[in-house]
Amino acid sequence: MSFFSNFSSDHCPGTISGNPLNGLCEKVCIQAEKIFDAGIIQTRLENYTAAPTEFTPAGPTYPLTFVSARSTTPAVVSNVNVERQAEGNCARVQATVTIPIEIVYVDANGAEGVAASSIVLNEDVMMYVPNPSVMPFTVTSVASCVSPEGTFDAASGNFIISACVTCILKVAMQVELLVPSYGYCAIPPAQEYTQEVCTGFFELPLYPQGRACSKK
Repeated sequence: MSFFSNFSSDHCPGTISGNPLNGLCEKVCIQAEKIFDAGIIQTRLENYTAAPTEFTPAGPTYPLTFVSARSTTPAVVSNVNVERQAEGNCARVQATVTIPIEIVYVDANGAEGVAASSIVLNEDVMMYVPNPSVMPFTVTSVASCVSPEGTFDAASGNFIISACVTCILKVAMQVELLVPSYGYCAIPPAQEYTQEVCTGFFELPLYPQGRACSKK
């Protein structure tokens, strides 16, 4: 059982039926990350040089054969520069987004291994920024990438890859928001996964369902 496993309660997330004001009981202050603006950047990188580090297992036998690569841990934003424009809340936002990736390879002995590397993006975009305040806003990023194509350059020891990259830049701030509340959630017990081999068989009727013969 869970919120979305046939659990019906007025105190769990789900579709509102009837008057949405019914059940509101208080105003609640919650601490949350407010997103003032966000934008998505999608690009395909060709012949990108990815320098491998942290080989697992250590000491692979060269040369290496590229298999695939994909992003792993969250992206890191650095070198942020915000230039407010003359009118409104628009600003030029420049930032470096570093996306950690994991490269899968096969060495000369046929042993598979992984190595760490990164893809670095230099972004220059227009975004909405809030008015100056005591609490500062931050520029954050959520990024993902996958690389199905690549080669190993034996001369430099680097991988030359092609990658599809999706990067979302956000202007965010930790705030205390006042929101209407229906009270605390009712948490149902979790439903454990079981692979019951007789499921379905025991649910069959004893005899086939059908129309009985009728006498004329």
